[in-house]
Amino acid sequence: MTASARQEIATLLRNRRPGFPLEAPFYVSPEVFALDLELIFARHWLHVAVEPEMAEPGDFITVELGTASIILLRDDDGQIRGFRNVCRHRGARLLTEPRGFVGNLVCPYHNWTYDLSGRLVHAGIMGRDFDPTCLGLKPVAVRCIEGLVFACLAEDPPADIEEMAADVSPYLAPHNIANLKLAHQSELIENGNWKLVMENNRECFHCANHPELLRSYPHLTAVGAQAVTAEERADYEAFQRLHGEFEAIWEAQSLPWRAIEKLDGRPTGYRTQRLALDGAGESFTLDARAACAKPTGRFTSPRLGSLHLHTQPNSWNHFLGDHAVVFSVFPVAPDKTLVRSRWLVAKDAVEGIDYDLSRLTEVWNATNAQDASFVGWAQAGAADPAYVPGPFAPAEYQVNSFDNWYVERMIAGLEGPARARLAAE
Repeated sequence: MTASARQEIATLLRNRRPGFPLEAPFYVSPEVFALDLELIFARHWLHVAVEPEMAEPGDFITVELGTASIILLRDDDGQIRGFRNVCRHRGARLLTEPRGFVGNLVCPYHNWTYDLSGRLVHAGIMGRDFDPTCLGLKPVAVRCIEGLVFACLAEDPPADIEEMAADVSPYLAPHNIANLKLAHQSELIENGNWKLVMENNRECFHCANHPELLRSYPHLTAVGAQAVTAEERADYEAFQRLHGEFEAIWEAQSLPWRAIEKLDGRPTGYRTQRLALDGAGESFTLDARAACAKPTGRFTSPRLGSLHLHTQPNSWNHFLGDHAVVFSVFPVAPDKTLVRSRWLVAKDAVEGIDYDLSRLTEVWNATNAQDASFVGWAQAGAADPAYVPGPFAPAEYQVNSFDNWYVERMIAGLEGPARARLAAE
């Protein structure tokens, strides 16, 4: 990309109107998409997996980030490690499957072989003077937080992930995510830019279009008192009473529940809060009752509402008394995004006995499909010459925070090198 193209994008970022969505190029431009991969997805902590995906030593998954590919695996000591999925010989992809099991990592091209620590242990015909010690796999920084796996491609990853870990670990720990099991995973390609996918998730202004989700999730959760209409007032007050009931449940079980919100103004943005659910209040199901008979973590009753965790730039997650559902977002093209969803249940839960898979997944499968339609409509609108960003509603403040975070991180990435050059001069 030319310096002038980068400068044009930097100017658009600096001129972004506060309280309004991004301009069209940030959703449709191939040049902006390339910068997103360079300045966001190659420099920040990404939610990439959950530990149960790699339950045993040798279990691996691969994650694609633009042209980059990474391997995540559990090594012989039980630790989660990350490596670039590139052989150190002539650059072939080591693993081409999305998941599986390996004893060693063997390049399919020339059989260079690496152990699970990334050390080169066999290099064939390289000769007696060949030194393998400096040709181990290139590592990827990995940080596990109570069973959630984050990875960063940068050589110097943002240090503030430790603040996030300190804040969210007390919320996550009772769910014992690392010791759950993967019940189901789905992958959905949405026909929209990754930022539209994230923006759609960051508000419930549209949740009237999610009838399955609203069987358990009160959409007024995301609406502040100042944004409630006269027609919604009675429902909002009922929700406040319901939330008070759940607060008593959480306090009795020493479960932290108050919102922690650090969405922008920092490299690693996040938000967590425990929220009430409607009806039976147990799970994301059509009757709001538990989908799995075996509780997760240390819980004995499923009526716990839902713990939410959002992380910038690419995840949202829900943890309940009977299961967890986690989502990761990966950019594919300027107008295509992969949404990876995983459902987790107790390790000893048996499908067909303790849970029915269709019941466990039906609400979020339906919600994901609906969101994919909304994102597709938004993408088509952003590509239309008539597109002009309109103001955010008060209930969309988290979308605004996401856009603020994105603009901050992009400007920091674009202007950081220039500042460094000026300081050196």
